[in-house]
Amino acid sequence: MHVDCGTLVDGTGDVIEDARLRVADGAVAEGGPREDVAADGERVDHSGEVVVPGFVDAHVHLQGLRTMDPTDWVLADDAECAARATVDCRRLLEAGFTSVRDLGSTVALGLRDAIADGDVAGPRIYTSGRAISQTGGHGDAHFLPHEWAGESGLGIATLADGEAECRKTARRRLRNGVDCLKIMTTGGVLSEQDEPDHQQFTDAEIRALVEEAHRADRQVASHAQGAAGVTAALENGVDTIEHGFHLDEEAIDLLLETDATLVPTLSIMFRIVEEGADHGVPEYGLRKSREAFEAHVDSTRRAHVAGVPVATGTDFLGAPLVPHGENALEMELLVEEIGLSPLEAIEAATGVAARTVPDDVGELRPGAHADFVALDADPRDGIEAVREVAAVYKGGERVANGASDL
Repeated sequence: MHVDCGTLVDGTGDVIEDARLRVADGAVAEGGPREDVAADGERVDHSGEVVVPGFVDAHVHLQGLRTMDPTDWVLADDAECAARATVDCRRLLEAGFTSVRDLGSTVALGLRDAIADGDVAGPRIYTSGRAISQTGGHGDAHFLPHEWAGESGLGIATLADGEAECRKTARRRLRNGVDCLKIMTTGGVLSEQDEPDHQQFTDAEIRALVEEAHRADRQVASHAQGAAGVTAALENGVDTIEHGFHLDEEAIDLLLETDATLVPTLSIMFRIVEEGADHGVPEYGLRKSREAFEAHVDSTRRAHVAGVPVATGTDFLGAPLVPHGENALEMELLVEEIGLSPLEAIEAATGVAARTVPDDVGELRPGAHADFVALDADPRDGIEAVREVAAVYKGGERVANGASDL
């Protein structure tokens, strides 16, 4: 099979006009100018469109949630969540997202396997399963008596305290077959009794979690909003920083020194600040989001200017305020608020975001999965073109016809 492209954006920074992709066995065999790539097998004509790698959202929650009230998250039924999440998976595909990293869910492991087996339509899922929080931390259900919350936290997280318990919890996650670990080294916006700048977990606890993951060749993502929690995470080997609201110069230097990836998740903050009051976000969440938003944008901008790899991640979970299918918002915000060029924003959603998952996605180079999207408009003329999805391919097979399928 070969794909004739009007313009090919390969996810590594190269843009080729009048290009061709050759696909074999679900992978990219060759790509380049049309005259240099053989017209092998069936022809797929996207010669009037811009072809880009399938987008990667490096921070989602595939939990099928339809509310922004954390109380409802604790009470949610897993079977209903899984059913709703299958709809979200289809919406992600139709929006051009062929891979996602799930960082907190009770149902994503099953979804991952059902999609891989071809029983459910959806993106490639790389999941941490439930996130890991300290007692009283960001993943705890602060509004419940401790004896009711137990070790379950908010449902999409569990609690662990002390080096030994953290190590055992990490091993249990790995036993379940997760693709990465998600830990929480600061407080957050939607946890009631802490603040984004409160550091959580000790160095020994973080180190234990990271050591277990790295021994099994798994990355560790850390929910880290304040500078102290970011620094502690990076000094103890975490691979990706999620959110990064209050990055100081030491934190930015450490991001560069450790070659970690920043996943700022601007989208959920933007939506909470703009419309959260109309969607049931608790008052404490509204307050903390409003207080942090300007610093969040400034931190992301300074990190980008310094050369930190910045990847797209929305933190969307399926509620009407943050619905899957609208995940292209993160690329738009990286351009409009942070100052990336449209091509840099696409690279943030492809080649850079691919740094966070253990697979060959996000780039259209030989050997990578043949996951790609045909766009009706040229994003170089405006980043909003990433919403003009004409067709979506996963493993070389057409899996969606774009947003018109919704």
